[in-house]
Amino acid sequence: MSGTGNRTLAAALAVLVYATVIGFTDNFVRVIERDGGLWQFHATRAAMALPMLAIAGRLFGFRLWPRRFGAVLARSGIHGAAMVIYFGTLPFLPVAQVAAGLFTAPIFVLLIQRFVFGLPINALQVLAVAVGFGGVIIVLGPEVVSGASLAAVLPVLAGVLYAIGNIATRQWCAEESAETLLGGFFAMLGVLGLIGLAILSLFPVEVAEGPTKFLLRGPELPTGPFLWWTFVQAAGSLLGVGLMIKAYQIAEASKVSVFEYVILPMTAFWTWALWGETLAWYSWIGMALIVLAGVLIARAPQAQSPTASRQ
Repeated sequence: MSGTGNRTLAAALAVLVYATVIGFTDNFVRVIERDGGLWQFHATRAAMALPMLAIAGRLFGFRLWPRRFGAVLARSGIHGAAMVIYFGTLPFLPVAQVAAGLFTAPIFVLLIQRFVFGLPINALQVLAVAVGFGGVIIVLGPEVVSGASLAAVLPVLAGVLYAIGNIATRQWCAEESAETLLGGFFAMLGVLGLIGLAILSLFPVEVAEGPTKFLLRGPELPTGPFLWWTFVQAAGSLLGVGLMIKAYQIAEASKVSVFEYVILPMTAFWTWALWGETLAWYSWIGMALIVLAGVLIARAPQAQSPTASRQ
């Protein structure tokens, strides 16, 4: 096998491990929500992840301080908002369904490039957009068509924000290291978590048990399970994104971006393995169409296919 083939295989294996880890850890948000809220989760996860990243930086010589602080701050704010929506939606929908919404990011990148920056879009990319949006409508289910479920629409909003963040990564942060962007991402989520906790401390909201409580829960004394699974989340995110970064370093981006869609069936697998829950048949069709759209975008001539990887 050629050196290029070996690197492609290594990248595919790295992406598979990434998807396995992230699919597993994200399924435990339902455990975290029993003992804590969204904002405390983000603040605590950042407090755990940032020291681990700093230690790794010292051991491996990573450059963590940004060259352009304002650009990294803006990019982190956009991606941070996307992740607040992503995790805030997990108690309401299956993980694979939420991930499918996030993975619409490459579709929105094309649309933004066309209508904001005036870049041309070819016939294959137009087909990809149509196929992808068809998949989104199917995977999010009847609720999104009827407008009855805000939770069904929010993952797509996360995809829009992630698309903007991906464009910002190229336009504003091309000279930054991946570790710098990862640090900025976690720091921003920590700040957003603290802001949410401060607001809910000043203006507490009484809410009944259920998914909504995760969004409106103020600061509480953390329990053992909350701390443990938040730590697993922090460590899993660092490991997963580290592997994803490595994959993009050793293989062509167009190939890696296609491999990355394995996270959709992997998250569905973990939901079934851990909780015995399965997706509706139409959700599988919708995810297949989203994957097809991603493949078309990655393979289209002159297409730029930024990753939608979770961090």
